Parts: sequence; C-alpha cells; structure tokens
Amino acid sequence: MPGSLFKTNFWSPDILSTVGYDSIIQHLNNGRKNCKEFEDFLKERASIEEKYGKDLLSLSRKKPCGQSEINTLKRALDVFKQQVDNVAQCHIQLAQTLREEARKIEEFREKQKLQRKKTELVMDAVHKQKSLQFKKTMDAKKNYEQKCRDKDDAEQAVHRSANVVNSKQQEKLFVKLATSKTAAEDSDKAYMQHINTLDKIREEWQSEHIKACEVFEAQEYARINFFRNALWLHVNQLSKQCVTSDDMYEQVRKSLEMCSIEKDIEYFVNQRKTGQTPPAPIMYENFYCPQKNAAPPGKATGPNLARRGPLPVPKRSPDDPDYSLVDDYSLIYQ
Repeated sequence: MPGSLFKTNFWSPDILSTVGYDSIIQHLNNGRKNCKEFEDFLKERASIEEKYGKDLLSLSRKKPCGQSEINTLKRALDVFKQQVDNVAQCHIQLAQTLREEARKIEEFREKQKLQRKKTELVMDAVHKQKSLQFKKTMDAKKNYEQKCRDKDDAEQAVHRSANVVNSKQQEKLFVKLATSKTAAEDSDKAYMQHINTLDKIREEWQSEHIKACEVFEAQEYARINFFRNALWLHVNQLSKQCVTSDDMYEQVRKSLEMCSIEKDIEYFVNQRKTGQTPPAPIMYENFYCPQKNAAPPGKATGPNLARRGPLPVPKRSPDDPDYSLVDDYSLIYQ
C-alpha cells in the first residue's frame, strides 16, 4: 500500500516555493506519458498483428502449395494449409485483444487525469491565495516599517526642538509625533493581522499539500501497479500466441509422421499405371518381301541382317533400254 514518502520529502524552506509540488506533478505527467506511449505501442502492435494475420490468411487461401500431391503427403499438406489458416486467425484475434488492452489503459489514464484535476485545482487555489497573502503581508510590513521610521523621526524632531521658544512649531511637532505614533500603531496592528492571516493560509496550504501528496502517491502506486500488470498480461498473451501456434504446427508434424513414401509411390502406381508389357524390338522388313518378314500384329519389328533375303532378280533383260547395270550408274553428272 502507499506509504508516506511524498508528504515527508517534498517541502521547501521558502514559503513561496512550489518546487516540491512541481516535482511531483512533473513525475506524474511523465508517468501518464509513459502509459500513453505503451498504449500507442499496443495499438501499433495490434495493427502489425492484424496485417500479418490477414496476409498469412490470404497466403494460405490463395497461394497454391503442393496442390497436385497425392495420398498421405496430400493429407499432410491439407493439414498444413488448415493450420496456417488457424494461426492467421489467431494473430487477427490477438490484434483485437491488444486493442482492448490499449482501450483499458486509455480509460485508466483518463480516470487518473480527472482525479488529479480535482486535487490540482485545490492546490492551485491555495498556492494563489498564499502568494497573494504573502504579498499583502510584505506590503503591510513595509508600511509598518515606514511608519515606525516616521515615528522615530518625529520623536527626534521633538527632542531637537526642546529648546526652541516657538510654541507653535513645537505644537506642530507634537501633533506630528502623535499622528505618527497612531499610524505606527495602526500599521503594526495591520501587519500583525496580515501575519496571522498568512499563517492560517500557510497552515491550510500545508494541510492541502499533505493531502495532495497522499493522493498523488496513491495514484502513482496504482499507476505503477496497473502498468506492471498490463505489461505482464501483454507478454503472457504473446506467449500464449506462441504456444497456440506451436500446438497447431504440432498437428502438421503429426500428419507428416503419418506420411509414407512407399504408400504414396504405390498409390501413384495403382492410380496411374499404364501396363506391364514393354514394347518388343522393331524388326527389319525387306522392301521386296514384306509378307515373309512382316512382324506379327501388335509386335514391332527391328533390323535383323542375318535374315535378309537374296538380291532380287530383275524382271527385264539387260537389253531393255529402261534397264541399267550398276556399272553404268555414276554419281558424277556428265
């Protein structure tokens, strides 16, 4: 709970000084600024998380990732895409949570601001009253001191005129002395009255200062506690996000453990196989004896030099003008 550190450590010997109060106010303003900075940090982090979640969601739903895979690996990829989608949703949800925490910090700041405002208005009033009364008191003191000097001067004037024969002049001096005594007495009473009033105002100011210190110390205690808890909660939320994401990715790892390379290959073979009989050799077909060397239907034939037939006998005689011997053939154009 708040102690009594503020009300015992923020004073000044100078009655007009507000250095202690100003120091506390400056510290509270800095604390409020720190809360605002953390609030802005959460809002910006929320925007980052939301953008990341949406980008990840778009990636998961629009970008192909092994879409032609089959069997067990296909099932693992389906789990992977689904869990990436879930992770993206978690980041979007985290963004909403962070914005809610930022809103709570803003409400806390505004609440403390209103509470402080009431105390600050009271303190501003007593500070103004104290300063005004101090000025009046100092003016009364100056007037009192001046009247005392006037009275002393009048007394000295009377003493100096003791041997003067002129009775009228002496009478004037005595009247002036009496007047100055009355004025000095009146100024003394006024000065004392201002002193008493200033002392009452000083006591009132001290009382209000103590109350303000207690209020401000309690506020600072609450602010630090709230800030600490908010930061603790924030890192817990981030840790939870990591654990949740890891649980989701664990589902992917489990599905990958169920993936079988042999089964996937066997599945592909069973689904897409085209036959177990390879093509036969391509047999040679003699141009002049196609039936004799023709390959059976459905079987390819290939060259077989050992089974070539003899050179065919020409049907026309060498005397035929259209018939030419090999010796007569030349590749050289004549």
